[in-house]
Amino acid sequence: MEHVHLAAEEDDLYSGYNDYNPTFDSEELDNDAGFQQAVRTSHGRRPPMTAKFPGTAIGGRALGTSFGVESRFGSESRLLKSRMPMASSMGRPMTGAVQDGAARPMTAVRAAGYSSAMTRGSTFDPLGQSKGPAPPLEGKSEDTPDEKVKILEKKVNDLIEESCLAHGRGDLQLSLDRAKEAGRKERALVRQREQSGNADHINLDLTYSVLFNLATQYANNDMYAEALNTYQVIVKNKMFSNAGRLKVNMANIYFKQKNYPKAIKFYRMALDQISNSHKEMRIKIMQNIGVVFIRMGQYSDAITSFEHIMSESPNIKTGFNLILCYYAIGDRERMKKAFQKLICVPLGIDEEDKYIPPNDDTHANLVIEAIKNDKLHQMERERKALAEKFIMTSAKLIAPSIEATFAAGFDWCVDMVKSSQYVELANDLEINKAITYLRQRDFNQVGAVETLKTFEKKDSRVKSAAATNLSFLYFLEKDYDQADRYADLAMTADRYNPAALINKGNTVFVKKDYEKAAEFYKEALRNDSSCTEALYNLGLTYKRLGRLEESLDCFLKLHAILRNSAQVMWQLANLFEMLEDPHQAIEWLMQLITVTPTDPQVLAKLGELYDSEGDKSQAFQYYQESFRYFPSNIDVIEWLGAYYIDTQFCEKAIQYFERATLIQPTQVKWQLMVASCYRRSGNYQKALETYKDIHRKFPENVECLRFLVRLCTDMGMKEVQDYATKLKKVEKMKEIREQRVKSAREGSARGTRREGSASSEVDVKADSGHSSHGTSAKGERLSAKMRALPGSNEPYEASSQRDIDASYVDPLGAPMERPKTAAKKRNEDDDFADEELGDDLLPE
Repeated sequence: MEHVHLAAEEDDLYSGYNDYNPTFDSEELDNDAGFQQAVRTSHGRRPPMTAKFPGTAIGGRALGTSFGVESRFGSESRLLKSRMPMASSMGRPMTGAVQDGAARPMTAVRAAGYSSAMTRGSTFDPLGQSKGPAPPLEGKSEDTPDEKVKILEKKVNDLIEESCLAHGRGDLQLSLDRAKEAGRKERALVRQREQSGNADHINLDLTYSVLFNLATQYANNDMYAEALNTYQVIVKNKMFSNAGRLKVNMANIYFKQKNYPKAIKFYRMALDQISNSHKEMRIKIMQNIGVVFIRMGQYSDAITSFEHIMSESPNIKTGFNLILCYYAIGDRERMKKAFQKLICVPLGIDEEDKYIPPNDDTHANLVIEAIKNDKLHQMERERKALAEKFIMTSAKLIAPSIEATFAAGFDWCVDMVKSSQYVELANDLEINKAITYLRQRDFNQVGAVETLKTFEKKDSRVKSAAATNLSFLYFLEKDYDQADRYADLAMTADRYNPAALINKGNTVFVKKDYEKAAEFYKEALRNDSSCTEALYNLGLTYKRLGRLEESLDCFLKLHAILRNSAQVMWQLANLFEMLEDPHQAIEWLMQLITVTPTDPQVLAKLGELYDSEGDKSQAFQYYQESFRYFPSNIDVIEWLGAYYIDTQFCEKAIQYFERATLIQPTQVKWQLMVASCYRRSGNYQKALETYKDIHRKFPENVECLRFLVRLCTDMGMKEVQDYATKLKKVEKMKEIREQRVKSAREGSARGTRREGSASSEVDVKADSGHSSHGTSAKGERLSAKMRALPGSNEPYEASSQRDIDASYVDPLGAPMERPKTAAKKRNEDDDFADEELGDDLLPE
């Protein structure tokens, strides 16, 4: 048995299968003395097999052996030999026997995969496939501390991710709630580790992520104190690497709180903790420091920061800020130098020629078509547009300051730009020069018109912009023919220029060709769907055409774009009023007063609508507010005075009619209303004095004389006869005048019927003679007095009986009727339509 080996347990269950085992060498069995001895001693003497112990030839007796046993452990093997007494005549080693002081390995009693019971009908199944599939693997238990820690870590990471996604959607409150919950879960995770004895294995990265996200969400929700406390926890923890950079975030919060000294302090602390290898980060922090100095008014310190940046890593924003600082301190020469540096800043973008496809290479054309509008090209365009904006703004800012006149300053800027990489901006600067003339209301300035006219022979884009501005200029001057001419020129140069189409539509609009104007506005909208001027003017055009529903659609679309436009809300309210929907009109006016709460016309319109609905108290409130902001509106004054008369508070109505008298001193009706209020309130003496004063100013007023006769009669005064005589004379002269007017009308009517003019003169003379009722001398005197009377177009005759019938029906003191609503219905475009047709046509 020298070659018998016992296999020890190994990690790999399948190792050793390819090893050669001399035990199975059948060719050497004849020469194996041990095997031959075993065969001779046991062959033919085995007891019969029993069912009690299948697979063995021995009933229940333990077997022993006197042979040595060779054991293998891992990769090493050694031979253990010992002599033991025989426990059986079979010669088998005893199971569990101790050899050389070491326990013998356990061996199988039953052969692997073979049994003698096969002879009784059992099938050979060494792999046990007849027993069915193997049972499922046992799941990992979640009760173990490690599993609990892993689950908590996953929950914390999921909450951080949800918080970030919520912030990306704009749901700031949800993002803060998820960040707080992640903080609570993370603290529970730390306690779990401490309880399990793994406090040394705390995940610092997870803790940092939780705290950083929580501080960020606090700052996003304007909870600056909580954000600063959270950042302090991170910064003070020495276990977090590079936590000092978060002082930049803390400085940003102090900047939002306008605590500028602390902001500078923390910016500088962050700058000290960032190495020189992070050059870009240091430049950004220094730029923030310069901006804070500008807010503090310390321009010299800001200049120091910006100059350092422009020398190390120049960029457009810093150059623009540097120009602003020089402008603030009034340094002309340094403004010029800074402008030159600004236009020399490299943008780091490709030339536009790169995106022009060659005609012969199909593959290259496809590639260029794919990258023509990709994200990178969009970013390049945005960067270039931003640089052009800063350069244009800087030129417009410093041009009036760097030279004696702004024209000379513009010329210097144009020369500098022409010699730089922004050559195309030179034309725009010259156009801005002309626009500056216009903004100074210097329309007659030769430079403005001449500068714009010089672009008529240049490229189409510049020509279109110049012609558009010229058209707008002539439109403001009401020279509609020139405006129309230059609008056509702008459209010829660039048919897709919405501003040119709007100007053309405006010139057609003022000629009342509304259908054609609407077509131009529609074309402008097709070229630029966000052109609010075209949409507004189209709504006005539909309004003039009586297509109220289409006009309403235009203004509703415009309101979706310009949510707080007072003009749009007014037009919507006016349209609903025209559509006989006063409730909707009131709703829009209520929205309008939230935008312009002090507009007296809007308040008066609300009062008018409530009055038409029968709500006198609300109408009175809004009319009173309108009067408070604009106490010179005659319509509002008249309504308020009539309201107090209706409510039997004539004393309060007096102050409103007296104000109307001050506004329109030549209108007799306001003074008659004042006298009437005194009379109604029982103050007859004051009423009499007022009537006498009116009679002195307007001696021919019939109503005043009637009330004087009535009051003098009631008070028993002697002047009653004089006033009665004057009243008769005035009535007689008024009758004669009316007859003359009537005769003149009849004569003119007969003249139109081609009758003789002589007959009309005879009729007039006959009527005059008939109405005199006296001698010719008396008639001559009356005629002289008639000629001396003021005509009907004189100011104090403008208030005829028809005008005050509503207030003075009965001269004997009958109660006054309420006058009609004072506030006039606003014309569809009184304040906005004509004024807005040409607004905002100047290109930015």
